[in-house]
Amino acid sequence: MSAGAQPSSSKRYTPIANYVLVHGAYQGGWIWKPVAARLRAAGHTVHAPTLDGCAERHAQVRRGITLETHAQELAQVLFYEDLEQVVFVGTSLGGMVMCRAAELVRERISRLVFVDALALLSGERLTDIIGTRRPGAYEETDVTIGRTKTHAETQLFIDLDAATRRWAVERYTPHPIAVHEDPVELATFWTLPWSATVIRCRRSKNPPESHQRRTAARLNAVWHELDAGHYPMLSHPAELTDLLA
Repeated sequence: MSAGAQPSSSKRYTPIANYVLVHGAYQGGWIWKPVAARLRAAGHTVHAPTLDGCAERHAQVRRGITLETHAQELAQVLFYEDLEQVVFVGTSLGGMVMCRAAELVRERISRLVFVDALALLSGERLTDIIGTRRPGAYEETDVTIGRTKTHAETQLFIDLDAATRRWAVERYTPHPIAVHEDPVELATFWTLPWSATVIRCRRSKNPPESHQRRTAARLNAVWHELDAGHYPMLSHPAELTDLLA
């Protein structure tokens, strides 16, 4: 299903909820458009912010953008938008950011949803979970890291149909490098009680199933699986929306 497909009217969702959708690496809020459209059509409030230095904000990329500053930014979105009882949804690297942001605004969170997402323990680094970066697949500067153009076109979005793949590649941007490289710092997240859901995508290699099982076990989370690649919000938006709602 293409990213521009219209939301189905065959499914009814209740009650109305506040959703905040957190994108992963090389993405922006745009990655959530098909899911956000469906949730809004059902009457929910949806925010899908683009994090500092990403997507349409890529011109602002600079030293000093970290997982912590991204988390602080998300916490401010919830504050300034007066959002309570939030269903906080993170995908891929966005799961790491979501964990820290949720820790900062615990009183505003109703449920956490990890969509093929990373959830690191304090002190862990991204490479501890997904392994070392494959030579030739990445390009780095002093402030960003990204996949090569060829890798983005032929590997990153390989599970998407041709039209949606082109649309996604056009919007792909390198990510602030410190978010990839710095260790995670969480003071209380893993000791707090959360209502949580983990949605694993069976066709996705990373994050590994073992990592996502660890998240589910530590949070006593509801477990779901989708027969999808790493970008179910683009390849299976209707099915993912059903699980979120």
